[in-house]
Amino acid sequence: MSESYSGSYERLEDILRELRLKCPWDKKQTIQSLRKLTIEETYELADAIDNEDWSGLKEELGDLLLHIIFYIRLGNEKNAFTRQDVIQAVCKKLVNRHPHIYESTIIENEEDVKQNWENLKLKEGKKGVLSGVPASLPAIVKAFRLQEKAKQVGFEWEKASQVKDKIDEEWAEFEEALEDNNKAEMEAEFGDVLFSIINYARFMDIDPEAALEKTNKKFISRFNKMESEALQSVDSLTELSLTELDNIWNKVKLSE
Repeated sequence: MSESYSGSYERLEDILRELRLKCPWDKKQTIQSLRKLTIEETYELADAIDNEDWSGLKEELGDLLLHIIFYIRLGNEKNAFTRQDVIQAVCKKLVNRHPHIYESTIIENEEDVKQNWENLKLKEGKKGVLSGVPASLPAIVKAFRLQEKAKQVGFEWEKASQVKDKIDEEWAEFEEALEDNNKAEMEAEFGDVLFSIINYARFMDIDPEAALEKTNKKFISRFNKMESEALQSVDSLTELSLTELDNIWNKVKLSE
């Protein structure tokens, strides 16, 4: 059967419209059922970005575009919005939030752009400075974004040493809770420690999520190499002591 794979947006809309009419799975989908799938697709896109996999990036962008068109289709069916409404809204937002490009507002640098952006969002009716941070963001990303937004209104340390002192202060409070064997306080204080460390990373212009993910990948790589070498002499890692495993681990590190 001959099929057209035109690269047009309209062709993709037509395919989705047909699937929505004829495919049992596509017929059943709602914004709620698509939500978890969209999140999964976003993480797959993130993996392609982290790996600088341009072929994968192309594929994952296509998958995400399909989800966007699917939501627009569902909006159409509910008479909630059209494709034009979505595009018009984002165009209007971009123009309104870039008065230094489309009006006469003067800005000096990137920080001025960010501060002006937050001020404009408040004028548009946002309830507060932190209201734009999604509740469902992963905790590390959320902490980073909360701190970024707080910075835009001047709630920010002046020097890196002050942030470091805050980490030390929070760690001391965690150790006090540890001594008291107070589980609830330990959890609360450890959260404060993590929040302060993320703040320090942000202050030093380090993306903590990206930094931790690089460490995760490094750990996976080293652990797999350690496991591979160990299994040349034993049937299971559990047959080796921690000291023996650590010796192989250090050998792997040196080989890198």
